[in-house]
Amino acid sequence: MGQPDGRTGIGAIDIGTTGVRFVLYDGEANPIASAYRELPLATPKPGWVEQDPEGLLSATFAVLEEVLGRDLEQVSSLACIGLTNQRETVVAWDRKTGRSLHPAIVWQDRRTAKRCDELRQRDQESNINDRTGLSLDPYFSATKIEWLLEHVSGLRTSAADGTALFGTVDSWILWHLTGKHVTDDTNASRTMLFNIDHTDWDDELLSLFGVSRSALPEVLPSLSVFGRLRPGLVAAGVPIAGVLGDQQGATLGQGIVSPGQAQVTWGTGAFLLMNTGERRARSRSGLLATIARTSPDEPPVYALEGSIFVAGAAIQWLRDGMGLLADAAESQEMSHKVDSTDGVVFVPALTGLGSPYWDPDARGLIIGITRGTRREHLVRAALEAIAYQTHDVVRAMEDDTGRRLPELRVGGGAARNDFLCRFQSDILGIPVVRPRHMETTAQGVAFAAGIAVGLWDGVEAVADLWKEDRRFEPTMPSDVREALLRNWTRAVDRAKGWGGGE
Repeated sequence: MGQPDGRTGIGAIDIGTTGVRFVLYDGEANPIASAYRELPLATPKPGWVEQDPEGLLSATFAVLEEVLGRDLEQVSSLACIGLTNQRETVVAWDRKTGRSLHPAIVWQDRRTAKRCDELRQRDQESNINDRTGLSLDPYFSATKIEWLLEHVSGLRTSAADGTALFGTVDSWILWHLTGKHVTDDTNASRTMLFNIDHTDWDDELLSLFGVSRSALPEVLPSLSVFGRLRPGLVAAGVPIAGVLGDQQGATLGQGIVSPGQAQVTWGTGAFLLMNTGERRARSRSGLLATIARTSPDEPPVYALEGSIFVAGAAIQWLRDGMGLLADAAESQEMSHKVDSTDGVVFVPALTGLGSPYWDPDARGLIIGITRGTRREHLVRAALEAIAYQTHDVVRAMEDDTGRRLPELRVGGGAARNDFLCRFQSDILGIPVVRPRHMETTAQGVAFAAGIAVGLWDGVEAVADLWKEDRRFEPTMPSDVREALLRNWTRAVDRAKGWGGGE
């Protein structure tokens, strides 16, 4: 399909935790140009993780300008731009000036762990889970907003009178791109303030956390038009048509459109989503129910999700924090220099443990070190830890749904690592499939934007555009697999609760 004016180009803004990317696609969803800027993170106190909201914004403008500012023909061919983003991160800003009022509190931040414990002791966990599908954890946005209201001078008053606004990263960027205070259902569903059955902000939870509805964005369907780029910006007037949280974007980008299909994105963290269709699943295994996508005049599509806080970030830590490798890509070569980890297990609970454990007091652990341990063993153990964590989520997902996954589609930067893909297949005992286009998050929101403006006729049409690059088949003997998993479980048990001082 195409628009009457012949425009078939699609842009995708992808704002991750460590970088911002803009990708330009043609009418067949093939990438034809892109630009990238890194984003710094700040850790002002143990367990705190922040970003500069103005830096997020300037990096977004920079990648747009780099791709579109140099080619007017590309701008004239643009039908729409989609937006996908790191989820749960919270920004507060002034409605009049558009300036941020505090550093963004990033999804990895753990400063509200004690507040979550207090709410758990007040028996709020089951109530919150029933309404939102989420676990009671500092990962989500609600306690971050509550913390801002309590610690930023005058913010509670200005939020109540409508001067101060809150939003996730998509809302912050959309405000500056379009002038509208809006979000989509997938991002709203990650705030712990949104009722995923009614697809609306939940008044009881707003009251619990002291958040004014007027300070929050209007929630629109994911596959719809959110506004147009304001005058003065490159590509002014082009619609922002399609907004998805990054993992929901990756799910659509991987062609996961039918119930029972699943994919994992290995980025800073790792996030595994299984499409459960129009039925909201209720997990008994520490997984999350979330909204996969919404469309105008159609029921929401739900997903089960396992959220792993540290995946590729473990390799980044070994590179930047420990100096054990010069580049993340070097990890593949190093992992092949040894036949095994020689008994070393790395539990990368650097910001606590997410699904299926939900232990904010867990801390990172490297165990099994001997005089013979070399850096190659540690790097290989970090890659294996990504696969072990993914395994734990897959098994929990299968227990919740009664479905055994026939295969797992993988994406994100770490999916380029052949060793990781092969080890993941071995440890799960099922094929692992890597796509031809690795930027599945950006591609997914490009699909969403194209559907929203009529370039494609629904999600089934874009699912046919997904192409396989390589399939990894399991070869590991079952007794070896089980022995490795037993050691992993022992190490996780030792990492739990360490930050609680017990």
